[in-house]
Amino acid sequence: MKIDDMDAFVAVIRCQSTNLAAEALQLTQPAITRRVQNFEEDLGATLLDRNTKPLKPTPMGLRVYEQCKAILREIDSLRELVANDGAPSGTLRLGVPQTLGDVVLLDALAQIRETYPDLRTQVTSGWGSSLIARMENGELDAAAALFPPGKIFPEGIASQSIARMPLRVVAAKGSTGKRSLKLKDCYTRGWVLNPDGCGFRAGLQRALSEQGLRLSINLETFGTELQLGLVANGQGLGLVPEPLLQNSRHRDALDVVNVTDFKPQVDLWLFHPRYLGNLQEPVELFGRVAGQQLCG
Repeated sequence: MKIDDMDAFVAVIRCQSTNLAAEALQLTQPAITRRVQNFEEDLGATLLDRNTKPLKPTPMGLRVYEQCKAILREIDSLRELVANDGAPSGTLRLGVPQTLGDVVLLDALAQIRETYPDLRTQVTSGWGSSLIARMENGELDAAAALFPPGKIFPEGIASQSIARMPLRVVAAKGSTGKRSLKLKDCYTRGWVLNPDGCGFRAGLQRALSEQGLRLSINLETFGTELQLGLVANGQGLGLVPEPLLQNSRHRDALDVVNVTDFKPQVDLWLFHPRYLGNLQEPVELFGRVAGQQLCG
């Protein structure tokens, strides 16, 4: 049984396509097919249901896939153990949500480049949940994202909370008449929020549902600054982490609304695979700078 054959099988399941797996491993499609077939022959089992599109594992194939991921992680840890003594080089693959990118990336990338000149950085944006999935698939070396306090990460991912911050409800300056409201008072105003998939939005929706209220969306759009600009123009209420509000150019055109029955908090989390080898120090630097930029 060859590690390369196992790696090809895992890539096919992850990508749900032999062509995409070939691109990911920089091989030809026939080479991927041959390696998977060799792996099946070595195990004496059919691992792929070839009558489905996209490709799916058989029940046994799914069990083998989970075991293979664990084996490959251990192999990676052995390689990293040997590589630990060398200076960081190659590519550091980072993930951040779009919400944080404008705030944390510029200084973080500059300090990483200055401290580790032989290391190239590659950045991916996405919701926190999608960054976790990409890390589980071996596509990211580290990520910083906002999750609720007490977040539980999947096995094999190391995590630490870098900072905790309140989420603020904001409105156009002078538009509420009073600074204290309840969630039910916000219903008719509607909200300006990220599209579905955002953790802030999901938390607000849960809080409303507990009171038998429906989330009313006036506008959904990406980008904190755009959202705060729309809120400042009277398009609805917004929900934003305190540090992003303080750094916003729209801050003076907004009021923070005291919603007495809704006091959410969010943590900035740094997470990465348990074994990073000589990328450990650059990842720690990324986390420190991200925390400093976001929370001062």
